[in-house]
Amino acid sequence: MKKICLFLAGFYISALGLFAQKPDTVQYKPRKLSLTEINFVSSYYHQEGNNSAITGGTGTEKLSDYSNSFEVKLLKYNKRDRKVELDANLGIDYYTSASSDKIDPYTISSASARDLRVYPSLKRTVTNEKGNTVSGIVSYSHESDYRSYGLGAGITRLSKDKNREFSAKAQLYADWLKLILPVEMRTASTGGLYGEPNYHDYPWRSRTTFNLGLSVTQVVNQRLQWMLLFDPTIQKGYLGLPFHRIYFKNFTMSNERLPSSRFKIPIGLRANYFAGDKLVVKSFYRFYTDDWKLTAHTAEAELAYKASPKLTLSPFYRFYTQQGTRYFAGYRQHNAGEEFYSSNFDLSTFKSHFIGLGAKVGLPSGVFGMNKIKMIELRYGYYKRTNGLQSHIVSIRLQYKRK
Repeated sequence: MKKICLFLAGFYISALGLFAQKPDTVQYKPRKLSLTEINFVSSYYHQEGNNSAITGGTGTEKLSDYSNSFEVKLLKYNKRDRKVELDANLGIDYYTSASSDKIDPYTISSASARDLRVYPSLKRTVTNEKGNTVSGIVSYSHESDYRSYGLGAGITRLSKDKNREFSAKAQLYADWLKLILPVEMRTASTGGLYGEPNYHDYPWRSRTTFNLGLSVTQVVNQRLQWMLLFDPTIQKGYLGLPFHRIYFKNFTMSNERLPSSRFKIPIGLRANYFAGDKLVVKSFYRFYTDDWKLTAHTAEAELAYKASPKLTLSPFYRFYTQQGTRYFAGYRQHNAGEEFYSSNFDLSTFKSHFIGLGAKVGLPSGVFGMNKIKMIELRYGYYKRTNGLQSHIVSIRLQYKRK
């Protein structure tokens, strides 16, 4: 499920548009919280592949994910005439996974074949008269075998001419993972109601993630803007997945074992060029490395073409290449004496392509006769890896604005 969440996040990052400062068009300043905007995003994701880590790097990776996100934005001005914004978000994902069902293949359809993920968050941002902001966020994520608690804070500072912005944010996540082992590795640790073995009294393990996000945005001129990003991350604790099987060369088996710490260093650059009244060229490059000896490069481009006053078309393409970690090997390719091992192809060497098209319809007076629905956006993307994994994602976004 982690792979899906990261994939969807990357998809919507490319859809967020420009990072330039938006002018404050609020004339009346409410002293009580007032509704300003509602966003609803619904998406369907489906993948096919034959390198499931649950069955040791071979077997079906078929998975379908239905994702819905509901965001509400509220606004007021406090006694010091500072703008206070509240952003409440509720996400609900439901997925079905043929590969997860192989954790216990002896059942007709085990509970792991499907799951529900719920992830609310609440963010508060205060902006002063100079445009500088201070923000805080709390979040939570819940699945049948996973819990995550998040806490974060951030600041932004504008230059006097408002052409440069510095941003810093820190986020801390405390996660708990239930150690669900492959069925053949389970033991009868406790007795059931009638004395029969209980194979479902699983212990929990923790992991902690700390992320520091630093960025500098610069308006070069009326046409060009760029942003430099640096997002180091430190992880500690149980970093593998207990139900990922490993099959060794000597025909013995175990489950995935990875180091208990990881230090990630991504550096990125975004650039937006306004080529005219109808075209914006958006580009992105990122270099990634970590102490697991995994390195990667990402290059992305998107064109936002205003085909008419109502319609904007956005074709996009992303290329990704990765040199895998030293802890990865495929089915029956690990030696039994190794200290760490994984057959998860997310940690392997591969290249990928992601291509798609977005279409956004918007009117100040509303869409389809509904004067509060200011925008409807449709996006489709096709993803393919060199190891055979393929996926499709389609999404729809509706935006309600009070004014």
